[in-house]
Amino acid sequence: MTRFAAPIAEQIWDMKYRLKEADGTPVDGSAEDTWRRIARALAKREADPAAWEDRFYRALEDFKFLPAGRIVAGAGTDRSVTLFNCFVMGTIPDTMAGIFDMLKEAALTMQQGGGIGYDFSTIRPRGAAVAGVAADASGPLSFMDVWDSMCRTIMSAGSRRGAMMATMRCDHPDIEDFIGAKADSARLRMFNLSVLVTDAFMEAVKSDAPWDLTFGGKVYRTLPARELWNRIMRATYDYAEPGVIFIDRINQANNLHYCETISATNPCGEQPLPPYGACLLGSVNLARLVTEPFTEGAALDDTALDELVRTAIRMMDNVVDASRFPLEAQAREAEAKRRIGLGVTGLADALLMVGLRYGSPEAAAQTEEWLKRIARAAYLASAELAREKGPFPLFDAEGYLASETVRAMDEDVQAAIRSHGIRNALLTSIAPTGTISLYAGNVSSGIEPVFAYAYTRKVLQNDGTRTEEEVVDYAVQLWRETHGDADLPDHFVNAQTLAPEDHVRMQAAAQKWIDSSISKTINVPEDISFEAFKDVYLQAYESGCKGCTTYRPNEVTGSVLTASEDRAETPVLVKEAEGGAEIVYMSEPLDRPQTLEGNTYKLKWPDSEHAIYLTINDIVVGGRRRPFEVFINSKNMEHFAWTVALTRMISAVFRRGGDVSFVVEELKAVFDPRGGAWVKGKYIPSILAAIGGVIEQHLVATGFLEAEGMGLKTDPQAETARTAAPRRKACPACGQYELRMVEGCLTCAACGHSKCSG
Repeated sequence: MTRFAAPIAEQIWDMKYRLKEADGTPVDGSAEDTWRRIARALAKREADPAAWEDRFYRALEDFKFLPAGRIVAGAGTDRSVTLFNCFVMGTIPDTMAGIFDMLKEAALTMQQGGGIGYDFSTIRPRGAAVAGVAADASGPLSFMDVWDSMCRTIMSAGSRRGAMMATMRCDHPDIEDFIGAKADSARLRMFNLSVLVTDAFMEAVKSDAPWDLTFGGKVYRTLPARELWNRIMRATYDYAEPGVIFIDRINQANNLHYCETISATNPCGEQPLPPYGACLLGSVNLARLVTEPFTEGAALDDTALDELVRTAIRMMDNVVDASRFPLEAQAREAEAKRRIGLGVTGLADALLMVGLRYGSPEAAAQTEEWLKRIARAAYLASAELAREKGPFPLFDAEGYLASETVRAMDEDVQAAIRSHGIRNALLTSIAPTGTISLYAGNVSSGIEPVFAYAYTRKVLQNDGTRTEEEVVDYAVQLWRETHGDADLPDHFVNAQTLAPEDHVRMQAAAQKWIDSSISKTINVPEDISFEAFKDVYLQAYESGCKGCTTYRPNEVTGSVLTASEDRAETPVLVKEAEGGAEIVYMSEPLDRPQTLEGNTYKLKWPDSEHAIYLTINDIVVGGRRRPFEVFINSKNMEHFAWTVALTRMISAVFRRGGDVSFVVEELKAVFDPRGGAWVKGKYIPSILAAIGGVIEQHLVATGFLEAEGMGLKTDPQAETARTAAPRRKACPACGQYELRMVEGCLTCAACGHSKCSG
């Protein structure tokens, strides 16, 4: 008998969480072995390890408590990785030496698997004077480009590349450049971007007042606050970034308001953290705690929930002591405050099981009730741990009890804290749970709605063939097992059928009892008007949310997946073609005519004795020019080998036809650790990036690309290939077309890959 509720759950476990030898030989023979490994490792921190190991095991059993993936994969192993998910790095000094010291720290953190956040507001704006060198500053975005290139070179633990969050204050002089940075689809791809919005700015927006952009006490520019707000809204409407973080609200509500100031978050936004702040994550699986589902007596087992939360808090507190840290400053910060982030997953499934429509006022009220119970149990458990093991070192009773979150707690909770202190400064957070939700049987992710009730997944077999299997939402599968082919009840809804205000209502209900923050994506329809779209963010602010992230399918962001709804039977996902940067392979390479039309470009790289010459020849297909071959030449013999190799590889890709714009994106992303160069006022991270830029200019000039950083124009040859292989975003890990936007991250439903390291 397997404990896995679906084949995909076992496959995710085998790929990501199962302990194996270096040669691939399994050490964990079953899910039970994985649970036992984690329980044993965390129980070692107790005075009586044997007694606690069994309690910890029972919490993990049947996927009731889901530690974050880093804990599942790393606890009880000899791997040199951190068990923490979230880091905000140190404050960036406004000096060249300090900036690159921070870059080194970022690389070391991502090498161990941590997703990181940075506030770039501390770097002087572009054009500001640099004392002593008779030069102007290049501004924070130029350094973000360097960070982005570095991140591409670091393979994060667990075979995932690192993810980063960049924030900038709404009053920084370069804020407009920051807002528009993602208009170039090839730029800052390793970053999520969020604007730090203050209460003063929101009041200025409401009153249509002027807004000063300042740095170091100097006003650089004044513009209408509403104009800047509309710029933010227009950018996220067009290409899904930047998000918005209500930073004053975060600091005012922070339990540690008396000893820290927050100005950044981790990549998915659920953990606002101070400099060198670190947090680990875990989730209670509400879908496993509903008794008598789909009946009149359906309810969450409150007693089981309380016990599970108590045990989970103790386990997570032990992770603080069991984990490694990339930097000593992170270890000190974690030990001083012992932050943890216990959240939920399977919320939407649990609501379906008890007969509530996600997004309705009734569902929001039930969510608020469940989250309050979890918060209450968590704070009581941590106070009890403080009585037993001592409070976190920076605990100050007067300051802590004055925080907004603690003042909202029941009197007996406040009394327990007053008597014993509290072991963990902050305790609750709702994190992205895309992969662990699949591992737990495809339960709904975090507090998100069910994305789709079912979809078809292609599975690669050992002989190279692919078979298809249906992946069904946990609650839908449970309904099928108890009701056969009966139609789904009317209260079953998914992400495609919800109004934006339903999303906001659910996020706001949960936020009341979350002391950190929430990772959630508010999916909005493609045809939503700009005015209605803006209202979503105002609703989020007015309803008490700490931030807001939306996703609107469009020509830039793409339509990741859509669902075909039919009330008569379980809906199945239909994959749609979308404009992306993936290859569409032709059955045969394009034939070369006797003559081709082309252009030659001269590229002069600073400090290089000889120029590089690029010749790009085009073929005409359906009356349109498209690239066919490239020749790269230089008199510098040190360049000979790599230019020949690059010539052959790029030409081979061009001759396959289809969408080849990814060549430009990949070349422009290459980072030279020896340093790039400033060319025509723009920082180019490497000579290969410069070559990518020249190719891009040619593709724009010939009409193959609409503009720098923009997507393809219609390619007739690629159109003919779409009937056999629709063009859409492929997962970079498994190559399947199952990417979906969940909790602010593109996540693959086929293999669980996510761009966010969590």
